[in-house]
Amino acid sequence: MKFRSLLVAVLTMSLSSALQAQEFSEQQLAQVKQVREAASQSNLSWQLLTSLTTEVGPRLPGTENDKKAVAWAKKHLEQLGFDKVWVEEATFPEWRRYHESAKILLPSEQPLHLTALGNSISTPTEGLSAEVVLFETLDELIAAPAGSLNGKIAFINYRMNRDIDGNGYGPAVRARNSGAVEAAKKGAIAYMMRSVSTSHHRFAHTGGSHYKTGVTKIPATAVANPDADQLARLINAGHDVKVSLNIQTEDLGQGTSYNVIGEFTGTEFPAQYVLIGGHLDSWDLGTGALDDGAGVALTMAAAKHIADVKRPKRSIRVVLFAAEELGLWGAKAYFKKHKADLDNIVAAAESDFGADVVYAFESNVNAASLPVVREIAAQLAPLGVKYIGKNSAHGGPDLIPLKNSTSAPIFALHQDGTDYFDYHHTADDTLDKVDPAKLKQNTAAYAVFALMAADAKTKMAGK
Repeated sequence: MKFRSLLVAVLTMSLSSALQAQEFSEQQLAQVKQVREAASQSNLSWQLLTSLTTEVGPRLPGTENDKKAVAWAKKHLEQLGFDKVWVEEATFPEWRRYHESAKILLPSEQPLHLTALGNSISTPTEGLSAEVVLFETLDELIAAPAGSLNGKIAFINYRMNRDIDGNGYGPAVRARNSGAVEAAKKGAIAYMMRSVSTSHHRFAHTGGSHYKTGVTKIPATAVANPDADQLARLINAGHDVKVSLNIQTEDLGQGTSYNVIGEFTGTEFPAQYVLIGGHLDSWDLGTGALDDGAGVALTMAAAKHIADVKRPKRSIRVVLFAAEELGLWGAKAYFKKHKADLDNIVAAAESDFGADVVYAFESNVNAASLPVVREIAAQLAPLGVKYIGKNSAHGGPDLIPLKNSTSAPIFALHQDGTDYFDYHHTADDTLDKVDPAKLKQNTAAYAVFALMAADAKTKMAGK
């Protein structure tokens, strides 16, 4: 009896394995290997990234360089042979920075390295000067007595922790998002914060900030980490610290940019598609190599490497989102425009976390899709990518509107972010920070994922 039960169990397992294996034929798996090896050896993603960051450079939404980036993306997608290439309009609140300078006046004159946060208003033309009040966290600022910062500058010195998955970003970015609002509520005339950064270099890290209707707008800035340390040391030593700021920016009202989209059309289910991509815009301080030129280049190249081998059953669509840095405006426009057919997305993944190696693969799909996920994971393993079986992937920031609109099959190809926030949103985000070999590994990982998701027997779906 025990033998019979064991035999039934073995046969059941064998049958289950055989059924799972039917997702991909031997020929399909050979094609996956061919794509993986080609992408691992190709310089295409590096060539695209070099071109974008060198010939276009920084790509703040609405600027002339942003327009050039849209034209660049459309031209290169066409040159790569995508079956369809088109653009879709996205509007956003357009903003510029023109000038930023600061220095400590008391107890001794010293320069400060800082930058305006995105959406910050200007100081008066002649600048402003005031005493600095130190807070270690946003919550401490929120708890400050009403009126306690009248005529002063609020300064939050929260330190972001370093981790492979960048888990320190969320807690740190709270002060960037709403610090100026909370400071203004207490009477402050300006706001400074320690950069959302793990770096020891003297570069200030910018990023989006927000105001609140009914609360006075005040200039919002981020200070380079060594300078934040200097301010904290002076204040903690008992000195009255006075700082002067001069920030000149401009709100230009509604701006327009474009999502740039390229598609290789599927052979059996062309309306269904795998969505991969990144955001085309960048901040204006560096050249946007890590954030997010790498994501743009590697997803374009990954789709091309697939098409060089075959057109899979379902389409592969590369979406280069507009105006991500100013608030996910391109993503909002894309998923609103395509709201009626979001069920056609069989897998979605965004590369927007630099260009270090993909070390893990994670899904967020329904149970029926998991056999496909495990087979994809098996083909990613030769690239050094481990499988995370939690099935709770969040995906990149431009996929947030997708998650908010519908249940969707979302994937994360987790990149090593240990050093990413050393360069994030700074003048130091330049091409030399990208390792070409690591970029190849990223490209190969996205190519394997996209090909298998598009070519599987089962149409994957979200939870």
